[in-house]
Amino acid sequence: MEFANLNLSLVAPEITLLVLTSAILLIDLFVKDEGRALTHILSLLTLVVLTWMSLSDLASGVQGTAFDGMYVADSLAHVLKVFSYIAVGVALIYGKGYAKDRGMLRGGELYVLSLLALLGQMVMISAGNMLTIYLGLELMSLSFYALVALRREHTVSTEAAMKYFVLGALASGLLLYGMSMIYGATGTLNLAGIARATSGATDNHMILVFGLVFLVAGLAFKLGVVPFHMWVPDVYQGAPTAVTLLLGGAPKLAAFAIVLRLLVDGLFGLAADWQPMLAIMAVLSLAIGNLAAIMQSNIKRMLAYSTISHMGFVLLGLMSGVVEGSAFNAQNAYTSAMFYVVVYVLTTLSSFGVLMLLSRSGFECENVDDLKGLNRRNPWFAGVMLVQMFSLAGIPPTVGFYAKLAVLQSLIQTNHVALAVVAVLFSLIGAFYYLRVVKVVYFDDPVDQAPLQGSAGFRTVLSVNGVLLLVLGVFPAPLVALCAQAISSSLAL
Repeated sequence: MEFANLNLSLVAPEITLLVLTSAILLIDLFVKDEGRALTHILSLLTLVVLTWMSLSDLASGVQGTAFDGMYVADSLAHVLKVFSYIAVGVALIYGKGYAKDRGMLRGGELYVLSLLALLGQMVMISAGNMLTIYLGLELMSLSFYALVALRREHTVSTEAAMKYFVLGALASGLLLYGMSMIYGATGTLNLAGIARATSGATDNHMILVFGLVFLVAGLAFKLGVVPFHMWVPDVYQGAPTAVTLLLGGAPKLAAFAIVLRLLVDGLFGLAADWQPMLAIMAVLSLAIGNLAAIMQSNIKRMLAYSTISHMGFVLLGLMSGVVEGSAFNAQNAYTSAMFYVVVYVLTTLSSFGVLMLLSRSGFECENVDDLKGLNRRNPWFAGVMLVQMFSLAGIPPTVGFYAKLAVLQSLIQTNHVALAVVAVLFSLIGAFYYLRVVKVVYFDDPVDQAPLQGSAGFRTVLSVNGVLLLVLGVFPAPLVALCAQAISSSLAL
């Protein structure tokens, strides 16, 4: 294959990450420290370099395509990549002590695989071709299969990895089959070419819709929405908490990006066909996610079902961008969906951070009862937990409230009032299990008086993470404006 348009400068962040990850892998061979301090520092420095590169590209307005349109550099990519770097960096900071106590740092696999998964996410975020999407998706997925099974002696983690691998392979097959059908109907894998082929009347509409069904099914698995949610609770519970945090953070940003690229950039002409699919999956995710979460005593499993319901909200934002083929509300709708997924990732980082703060060698903070009396043990981090739960429940003045409000406004503006009412009702149901955690933290007697674990750096980052949820709730405008700018400059609607 020959490329007339390489533009390697646009791919500089990915090339830099690949080179530095390879260097970290080699350097780690000579590291004797069981805590992998050098590998940890080099990984964080790599993320700092990447953040600087993407922020520079964003500030200078770098846009363009590379490899003949297979790779896209635009504001959407720059913004989502920056948040992905932050998510992975925070997860590594939170997970260092946890991983060391559980023998997960006998080698540097945790860091190298995390960076390779990030590379896959970056490729997904900048994909302009269905082949590129699939390559990035598989690079990310293969890394996570290994990460979930990183505790080789832990039966539950190994079982979770096998479930994730089998169901992930099935989802990849569905996605690939859908892509092949779209290719057969349009004659191209390039998203811009697909958009041109599907913009007008076509004789292959039935084939396109058939392929779209498989495509949406594959995307739904990666987002973890009903009815392709079966893996989420088992993998979240079975994986080491440090890996669960990696899995529940940055990959959501990458999944959001490929949904936006595929359905909006590539298949906007079929919006009348994919919009009802997203609406049905959104309502089912809100219903099953919230109702199932009420019955959970394991907090990781509860947060997994919570994730399913939150991804339902993201789908509501995505589907409200089109009304009878018109894209007049697309800007607000896609901005609200992007804002929601970024806020969700920030809140998830903080939630699992507290669980790892309470965990120690020989003890896993996995059950809701393990949080009993946290306010008496440490009022500050009990307050951080309170803010997290309020944000997930959508209670003001946290940023989660504004995120939900933005999606609901988008629904109402497009006359999807019934969906907005359903979303509010299930959010009220969801508030029950979040407030149950608050009740346990503040009103139950502590069953464990052990001092909280975590380095000064860990506690500082967790504190900043929690405060940020309040600050963004009071002053959401800068983040909303950033999301709006990324959407408006990247999507040709």
